Amino acid sequence: MVALIITIGIILLIIGYVSCILPPLPGPPVAFLALVLIYYFLEQSTISGISLIILGVISILVTIMDNFVAIWGTHKFGGTKAGVRGSVIGMLVGIFVLTPFIGFLSVIVGPLLGATIGELIAGNNFDTALKSGLGSFIGFLLGLGLKLITTSVIAFYFFKSII
Repeated sequence: MVALIITIGIILLIIGYVSCILPPLPGPPVAFLALVLIYYFLEQSTISGISLIILGVISILVTIMDNFVAIWGTHKFGGTKAGVRGSVIGMLVGIFVLTPFIGFLSVIVGPLLGATIGELIAGNNFDTALKSGLGSFIGFLLGLGLKLITTSVIAFYFFKSII
């Protein structure tokens, strides 16, 4: 039974890491489920209940923040409301329409193109529009980094608990 729980936990961690990069699953909460398994089903677990709660809240917050950092990046790099709207629309189109065609690139291309196109439609010049799109890309990288760090911390506690 212990081997099965650990195996399922490792599979959840792998899915969590992959989901940090590829939609549609949220990476950190999926990885967090591995910790929940260890906490509830293994007597040897060294993770405390308070640590479990804190990591659960962090994984949810990082997942929520990830949806907004591309928008924040667009705004921070001088994008107007048109660029922010374009980034949101591009993110949704990227996730739900482009993923089957270009896979992982859809989460980068969607917001970047959306912000750029939004700025161009609003009448801004190409340089301003491209700068807005670049901000969206920087925001994506920030969100990716946050998800990978959070998932790595969860993986650390998982392996610390089973070793």
